[in-house]
Parts: sequence; C-alpha cells; structure tokens
Amino acid sequence: MRYLKLSFLLGLLTAALGAVDNVKLRVYEIAPADQTPDLKNLKVWAEAARAKPSAEVMPKPVFRLSDVEFLGTGRKEKLDLYLPNTSATTPRPGVLFIHGGGFTGGDKAEYRSTSVSADLARAGYVVVSCNYVLSTKSNPAVWPQNIADCRQAIRWMREHAKELNLDEHRIAVAGGSAGGYLALMVGLAPEQPELGGDPKAKYSSQVSAVLDFYGVAESNKHGKATLAQAGPNAEQAFMPATHAKAGAPPVLILHGDADTTVDISESHHLEAALRAAKIPHEFLIVKGGVHTFDLRPKGQGWTSTAVRWEQGQEVVQTEHSNTPEITSKVLAFLEHTIGR
Repeated sequence: MRYLKLSFLLGLLTAALGAVDNVKLRVYEIAPADQTPDLKNLKVWAEAARAKPSAEVMPKPVFRLSDVEFLGTGRKEKLDLYLPNTSATTPRPGVLFIHGGGFTGGDKAEYRSTSVSADLARAGYVVVSCNYVLSTKSNPAVWPQNIADCRQAIRWMREHAKELNLDEHRIAVAGGSAGGYLALMVGLAPEQPELGGDPKAKYSSQVSAVLDFYGVAESNKHGKATLAQAGPNAEQAFMPATHAKAGAPPVLILHGDADTTVDISESHHLEAALRAAKIPHEFLIVKGGVHTFDLRPKGQGWTSTAVRWEQGQEVVQTEHSNTPEITSKVLAFLEHTIGR
C-alpha cells in the first residue's frame, strides 16, 4: 500500500512538473500555473511546497520560481530562482549561474544550468539562473550588453536580498562555455560602461568568487561577431585575461582536456594571467572530459592545481582523483570563498 501511495504521488509530481528532466533533477516548481512568478508570494509558495507530500517523496528537492522579470519593461529575458527545500534563520550565500550557447543560443533552464543550479541549491545556496541578450543575424553586436544583463542579475539578487534570505555580501558567479566567459567578465572586469558596467547603479554587481566552466577566453576564436565595436582595442577588452588584476576575486577554472569546442589552451592562457596577477585560483582538468558538463562529467578522473599567496610567497597544492565527479571540489571552493 505504501509503495502504491509513493508511486501515485511521484506520478502526480511528474505530471505537475511537465518535464522528465525536472523530476530526475528533483526540481519542484512552486508558483501556481495561473499566477505571475513574482516575489511577493515567494515565502507562502515555498512554505506550501515544503508541506506537500510530493516534496517529501522527492528526495531532497529544490524549489524553483521560473521566469521572473529582472531587466525591466520591454525585455523578454527572465531569470529562474532556485531555493533549498529547508528554511534558514540566517541569510544564505548566493550564486548566479549563466548559461552557454555560443553567445547565440542556450537558455537558463537548459539541462546543464538546471542540474548545476539544483545541486548548488541542494547544498544550501540561493541560486539564480539568468537569460541575457543573444546575438542574432539581425542584431549580432550584443557585446557588452550581454555582460550588462548578467551584472543586472547580480544587482537584482542584492535588491531582493531580504525576500530571498540572501547575504548580499556573499555572492559568486558561475557559468559554462559562453556563460563561463560572461561569469569571468562579471568577476574580473571593472564596473565601466564599455564593459557592461554601471558605476552609478544603486546596487553593486561585484562578486566574491568566479566559477568558470570551460569558458571562452579568447575572441579570435569565439565571440568576435558580438563585439559592438570593431578594432583591436575592443577585441583586447573582450578577453577576460586583460582584466586579471590584483585584488580580483578567486577563480575556479574547470575544463576537460578532450574539449573540441573551446580548446583547453584558452583556460591555460587564462590561468597564466591569473597567476601573473597573483589572483588566487584553482584549475581543475577533467581527464577525457568533453565540452558541456555539469558537476558529474564523464571522464577518467581529474587533476586540480590550486594557487594562492601567503605572505607574498606562492603556495601550490595539487590533487588527483580517479573519478570524474567534481561536486565536492566545487562545493569546497564555494565554502572557502563565500561560505555555506
């Protein structure tokens, strides 16, 4: 009888979610289908979701509020909010995740974005996954507006920190591929208009850590068509390594050595720039890892090299694993930089 009850509840949950991947990833939509996904009812919806038997049946679910406006009137791009399924008495740290797609496609609710966002929310973080302006044939030159959109997602998190139970002083940014590039630019580039910044904004877009999943780092191979300006100065400004300066937040680079879309050499060049600027960083290479992975990539293991400075002296720590899963490394980096 209990088995039948559990099966029935899971069936109802699957139908409610409307997507097999969401059930697999244990993501539970909390807004009623007939209501606007805003924050005024967030607390009520989250409490109601925690009280439902379906949330108990789904092991360690996370709650998602999809398609929330954050860029203002006239913008079609939205964000998804992921919350842990447990309440907290103190503000939680947060992470913005930025999807990839070659600057021309992709979506905040793609499998990778959903998987990573859900895993981080399950670990106790408030997570936002955002869309941003995409390059099209009719409007190819979207740089640096795409960076500006991602910065605005950070500002939105700070503006609504109270409703989200978010610690505005502990926010990291992460992204994959083109999203990895955008995460690097949000984290490393100064708050200047020509780099998607807004020095006069009420809320800061600064972050305390950057997670770069096999991100684009060189415009000569990727993203040149998105540049709003032509010429060598714009192309140089496009590259994250140009903005690697002392005092920047720590960076975690994750890349597969079998990536044929974004060559791992781009991450090696970025790592060299971080090292030269004495920016604390960690470079994790997934052996046999290809392009596009979440926290459980396919591969034969990984090697990680962490570099920091103590009293002016470089300290290097190397680790190896015979299994490709990187969940523990990502969570350890976040715990070290923004806490848990």
